Amino acid sequence: MEYQAKAISAEDRPQLSGPEAPSRRRRKWIIAAGVLLLVILAAWYAFGRGDEKAEAGAAPGAGGGAAQVPTVTVMVPGRESIETVVTGTGSLAARREMPIGVAGEGGEVTRVLVEPGSWVGQGQVLATVDRSVQAQTAESLDAQVRVARADARIAQTELERSQQLLGRGFVSKADIDRKTATRDSAEARVRVAEAQLAETRARNRRLDIRAPAAGLVLTRSVEPGQIISSGSGTLFRMAMGGQMEMRVQLSETDVARVKVGVPVEVTPVGSTKTFRGEVWQVSPVIDPQTRQGIVRVALSYDPQLRPGGFATARIVAGARAAPLLPESAVLSDGQGNYVYVLDAKEQVQRRTVKVGEVSDAGVAIADGLDGSERVVVSAGAFLNPGQKIKPILRKTGR
Repeated sequence: MEYQAKAISAEDRPQLSGPEAPSRRRRKWIIAAGVLLLVILAAWYAFGRGDEKAEAGAAPGAGGGAAQVPTVTVMVPGRESIETVVTGTGSLAARREMPIGVAGEGGEVTRVLVEPGSWVGQGQVLATVDRSVQAQTAESLDAQVRVARADARIAQTELERSQQLLGRGFVSKADIDRKTATRDSAEARVRVAEAQLAETRARNRRLDIRAPAAGLVLTRSVEPGQIISSGSGTLFRMAMGGQMEMRVQLSETDVARVKVGVPVEVTPVGSTKTFRGEVWQVSPVIDPQTRQGIVRVALSYDPQLRPGGFATARIVAGARAAPLLPESAVLSDGQGNYVYVLDAKEQVQRRTVKVGEVSDAGVAIADGLDGSERVVVSAGAFLNPGQKIKPILRKTGR
């Protein structure tokens, strides 16, 4: 056994005493130093992060309970001018539509002089009716007027001659009276004939279909060669002055909020263009079946405003000063709408509110706030009355 041990020691001795032994020892020391350094860095990192967390948790307050106080965003809404907007739908129409038919005895239409979309003046001829027979009647009556006037002149001349002879005694006072009566009768026949002629000419003028006022022709339902009479119905439809309107259908509640003269924005279906007008009439009655009323909006003429078309209206019914909150600030439950306000002790308190107008800008508060309160903007659903919070004030600028 001693021989083997010596033999092994003899084999190892050259390896420990050779030139490579120091370099191997240095490598081991370097590795050990690196491992130690890594252990120190890991320990520092672990203990340092723990201290930071402890400091962060202890920062809001002195005790452990203070670390549980939530941070909540609040705002002071103030009071803003908020428009009361009513929206509705309805149809476009002529503000003053004029149906035009046959005013005279009618006959065969010879010419139609206008088309839908034409602008015409007051009294302008829209269509003409054959008047060949009526023209002959007028000529006959005109001749009768001329005959009556000739007879009246003769009667006047004879009366004057007789008056000259009266002073010489050649005619009597009775002859003068008779010639005076003859002259008066002749003049009366002239007036009758002239009246008959004027009547006939007036009838003939009524054969023409004329515009009762200046405006825009909307429809035409007559063609040349058509026989028309007083029973033919409407031949043309016109918009007086080209004025248009929208007849907005609104609920009974909304009708009560709209006043004459308020501005309106009208957008026809299929168009992105908005037309400005104003309410010129609010319906004095409500339909008992639909519980709706009609609000009429005056509009200026535009080719895109076609009577019979459909449109939407945005009516500014008024404005009032009120607090304006984001939708996230207003909560509701079985007791109604409410918000959370912050008291002097930084505790939230429930405040019942009445909601007004709701728009893209936010929710108007009609009652319950004066605008000076600090109101919880969000996270109200996770709070309880009396709970203390750490508020962060948000500016009201939008």
